[in-house]
Amino acid sequence: MSKAAILIREIKAEDDAQVAEVIRAVLIEMGVPKVGTAYADKALDEMTTTYNKDNAAYFVVEDQGKIIGGAGIAPLENYKGPICELQKMYFLPEARGKGLGMKMMEVCLEKAKSFGFEKCYLETFPYMKDATKLYAKSGFEPLEGPLGDTGHYSCNVWMLKSL
Repeated sequence: MSKAAILIREIKAEDDAQVAEVIRAVLIEMGVPKVGTAYADKALDEMTTTYNKDNAAYFVVEDQGKIIGGAGIAPLENYKGPICELQKMYFLPEARGKGLGMKMMEVCLEKAKSFGFEKCYLETFPYMKDATKLYAKSGFEPLEGPLGDTGHYSCNVWMLKSL
């Protein structure tokens, strides 16, 4: 992986299959339940369409034409107010430990601010320790329970950050 070849950019239609593959591979690697999580989301197979709406964007990390990670921002489902959700942030093993998570977080949160969101919410699992550390380092604070209703009832770590 050459640093010069790494690119963070908005998703394109031709990326959809690779992005779905990356997300499902990471979820399987982490032992995440397939029900009540992003694994079962119909949106995984049509990410470009899913994020082609107001106040939403999905970004991919590309290394010489191969998608190795991604993350998105969208309004928090079933919630009234200026809160977005950091969604589907996953990286293949070769993308980890290189600062790409922090860079992706900056890209997503800047986009969220440009959309006018005041806070960003996320859901994850306690055993996704590296991700949880990254979120805390980025200023996300733990919540006692979920906000909105994302349909990801298996997630049991909820965090929020002021933008």
